[in-house]
Amino acid sequence: MSRHRNERKAAMPERRRFFEVSGRYGFTTAILALGGGYLWSDAELAYAANDEAAREKAAKHAMIFATEYKNDDYKTYPIPQTQFKANLESLSGNAVYVKLFPSGQLGIGPALAQKVQAGTVQGGSVSLSNFSPFAPIVDVINIPFWCGENQRFANLVTSALWNGQITPKVTVKGYKPMFYFTVDPRTIATRRGMNRIIKTPDDMRGVKMRVPASRLLQQFYRLTGANPTVVAWGETPSALKQGVADALDPALGALYTFGFIDIVDSITLVDSVPDAQMFAANNGWFQALPKDLQMKFEEASEKTQGESFAQIPIARKNSMDAFGKAGVKFYKPSAAEHKRWVDAAGEQRAEWNDIKKELAGSLDTFEKLKMAANTKGKFTVDDYQG
Repeated sequence: MSRHRNERKAAMPERRRFFEVSGRYGFTTAILALGGGYLWSDAELAYAANDEAAREKAAKHAMIFATEYKNDDYKTYPIPQTQFKANLESLSGNAVYVKLFPSGQLGIGPALAQKVQAGTVQGGSVSLSNFSPFAPIVDVINIPFWCGENQRFANLVTSALWNGQITPKVTVKGYKPMFYFTVDPRTIATRRGMNRIIKTPDDMRGVKMRVPASRLLQQFYRLTGANPTVVAWGETPSALKQGVADALDPALGALYTFGFIDIVDSITLVDSVPDAQMFAANNGWFQALPKDLQMKFEEASEKTQGESFAQIPIARKNSMDAFGKAGVKFYKPSAAEHKRWVDAAGEQRAEWNDIKKELAGSLDTFEKLKMAANTKGKFTVDDYQG
């Protein structure tokens, strides 16, 4: 039995206990107990269950908030769903109750984004790549090598320019942007058996690069000499194992969280594009809140955004440690190598001009967005230095 099977076997008692607690006290209580470290304490569970029920009953407003991630994923993937619940309930004086539905219970990707837009779910977390069909303007971040680093991304999405130029175009689609966060930049991770570490665009020639249905990411990898191959996310592990795809590009934490530890052989930290998400609420639901609670909602969102940014280096280290133990190799391009990536596929190339005009409205507006990304904002966010 492999080490990873042993680890999974060791985790079975906790999983059985989780389902036992979920059946007895409810799923939300089980989630909170798992995150709070009292899954095995009957006394604390009973108190938490009663407290949770009391909060829900006493609240004046309820918010169903859904993601495709488990609460425990926060250790390796900085998605702060339980943190947002705690922040909003506390800051609103329990006037708003947040009922969490993690692990894809209410859908994932575009399906979840559509439910938030329709108001059948009051809020959720959706990657910007999956969100772009509903509000195409956000896809501007997928133009490579201008806001891929965490600090630049944070500067951009908290800037007055972003709030003035981008937010209204998202709101008109029925969404209330709560906050944007990033897991880390996208990587280039090769499958086992390929025996190639990607160092420069020259190494991408002929590589079957798994991509989502994103025309921007497809163009990016074509510019590097790769063959972009659209594969549905759920089919990606088997595509890599069978050689239908050679590589994929999620952030390091996403690769670990979604179980690619036994599939990838090397991970290149190329800092091309942010692997970003948005917490969004249904705008109609938000506008129906009293003004004082809207202000508390905004405060809770900003507080949670800061907590997510602070978690990035912790989640990255946890993921890297696990990959390292599994024998996965890491490569950070040198400054000269990074320049070759930028020269090959960066935003300065003329091939991106039509997309800049389409998404940002004009080349001038894109340049202003780029300036915002390079202007230090309210958050200081860690970038991996290698």
